[in-house]
Amino acid sequence: MLGTSMAAIDSSIVNVSLPVIRTHFNADVQNVQWVVTAYMISFCLFIPLTSWLKNRVGYFYLYTGCVTIFTIGSLLCSLSSSLEMLIIARVIQAIGGGAMSPTSLAILSDTFPKEERGSAIGWWGIGNVMGPALGPTLGGVLTHYFGWPSVFYINIPIGLLVLWMNFRYLGFLRNIPISKPKFDASGFVFFSLFIVAVQYATSTTSKTGIGSIEFITGLAACLISFALFLRSSKKPDALLDLSVFKSPTFNRAAIVVVIRSVALFGGMFFIPFLLQGQVGFSEVQSGLLMLPNALMMLVTRPFAGRMADKGLTRNISVAGIIIVATSFVFFSRIDPGTSIGFIIVSMMIRGLGMSLLVAPVSTALLNSVGPFQTATATSMNSLLQQLGGSIGIALSTVAHSYIYAYYENKHYTPNMAEHFALQWGFLITSFIIILALIPASKLPEKAILFRERKEMPM
Repeated sequence: MLGTSMAAIDSSIVNVSLPVIRTHFNADVQNVQWVVTAYMISFCLFIPLTSWLKNRVGYFYLYTGCVTIFTIGSLLCSLSSSLEMLIIARVIQAIGGGAMSPTSLAILSDTFPKEERGSAIGWWGIGNVMGPALGPTLGGVLTHYFGWPSVFYINIPIGLLVLWMNFRYLGFLRNIPISKPKFDASGFVFFSLFIVAVQYATSTTSKTGIGSIEFITGLAACLISFALFLRSSKKPDALLDLSVFKSPTFNRAAIVVVIRSVALFGGMFFIPFLLQGQVGFSEVQSGLLMLPNALMMLVTRPFAGRMADKGLTRNISVAGIIIVATSFVFFSRIDPGTSIGFIIVSMMIRGLGMSLLVAPVSTALLNSVGPFQTATATSMNSLLQQLGGSIGIALSTVAHSYIYAYYENKHYTPNMAEHFALQWGFLITSFIIILALIPASKLPEKAILFRERKEMPM
């Protein structure tokens, strides 16, 4: 839980610091977004290696190596003297962080019996979700009092503590047999090209439009590289075991994960800009205003895990989607005259919705596959989450640019154009998350879920 939260917190701790980093390096929003996006893209590139590395070196050395590289990357981020250097250091961070979450989730799935898995994931999820939830608050306090490099320095003592705990408590993982599987180099190359092409295509639309040669080239690269990856995945030593998609429940849960990530990462990216740029709060104040979101998750996340164990996967997930969508409608109503109480309630509503949305969907996804597909399923869960998040941030940036330009052309002041761009961005996010109701409403109850898992061919 601690190691996962360290990696997860870096997906959000820097968000509150982005306006400060933007000013420090004199960069625009399109460039500063790469501080977050580069981390998420690199994160995606190394997630598929989890299953191969697990078989090659074992869970213990894989997890220990991930924590070590992540901690070193955090130190390099703190020492960055330019935006380019910071982005490169974030890539190094992601090399370690990419396999950390799926590895820890796979360890839980292989260790706990299926009747306790939902509760285990619920408690583990406190770290996985509390990291991003607490990140803005912690980032705001650290940035205000110690400067933006401190948001990365904080990972160093945590990383050292996690390493000590690994050697103290996870030594039993050394006893798990390892093998020497062949590495699917071509599959990894095609997959990497696909991830980069997706991000390139989405990010260029804000500057050149969807009719530009850059966007068309990026889209073509996406389709070609994805087709080549699918062709490569038919080999016995494929990078990812795509047979997990034979399960209808896995597919539905995966779609929910993607939609949820596109909406949430994209929408949450602009909350610091709203609270600091529009409403006028400081880094500390905006961070503290996001704390109720984290506290609500802390209280309700174990409850959501227990409900998943009792077979309420579908109903809990649907309720979570509706509640999260409602919270973004509330965010769209925030302006300089909004009361602090309204902002706090909006954050609490989001925290409740996220608790109900994450644990049940993850439990449904993992319970829908066979025991030998656990590592692949956890990798796919993290991959879809990060890929959806990176696309969400890019699309939100594109939408923000178009809406801002529209109101600017209508002769609104820059401040008003920015306000409307943020407002419509949150409403679009709410609409996107509502789309997840379609697959979520078809998630089976627990009894059906386990029967499907039992009947599924290995």
